Amino acid sequence: MDYPKELAYPIQQLSKAYPLEGFVAGQGPLHPRLIIVGEAPGRTEVENFIPFSGQAGKELIKSLARAGLTREDVYITSAVRSRPYGTKERVNKRSGAYEIVHPNRTPTKKEVLLHAPLLDYEIAQIDPPIIVTVGNIGLQRLLGNQMVIKHCHGQVIQSTIQQCNRERTGYQWSTLSYLIVPMYHPAAIFYNRTLAADIEKDWTGLKTILQQ
Repeated sequence: MDYPKELAYPIQQLSKAYPLEGFVAGQGPLHPRLIIVGEAPGRTEVENFIPFSGQAGKELIKSLARAGLTREDVYITSAVRSRPYGTKERVNKRSGAYEIVHPNRTPTKKEVLLHAPLLDYEIAQIDPPIIVTVGNIGLQRLLGNQMVIKHCHGQVIQSTIQQCNRERTGYQWSTLSYLIVPMYHPAAIFYNRTLAADIEKDWTGLKTILQQ
């Protein structure tokens, strides 16, 4: 999506004060079957500017297929548009030398709030029939920090959502209500294989929701 310059440029400039890199815009049709809200781009995404194009993206494509969808059917975005990175010193296993690396990390609440107007703009422009959040960050961005994915994955939630307030100091609740379906993040299966059955069941259930 092309964002108004007066919306995106200040956010990109303010992002320079944080350990963030790159900028990946949301991507997909403007009249999608649903919107997917992820966490933040990773290293692959900030290199090719395609949301969910790394290893987690491959898992997402599998999940979409279970719901009878393809990537072309959905609009994909995230709570934060730049890659949050950490700084770690480690020993290179091959050379034995110390090196500094910058792995992906979970975005902070301040970083999510900074980028909040972009997601608000996308939702307003698209007016999605369904919003699928993947992982805790996207879920809590829209429904508040009290929500935890393990307690509500696969459920259908009709609710107003959090939007950035005019001062951009916090959130306020929207006047419109949306249909939200929280899902586990596609990358969760890399760390916990026991989630595979739940993930398959949730996305298969989404197919039923779409048919209704």
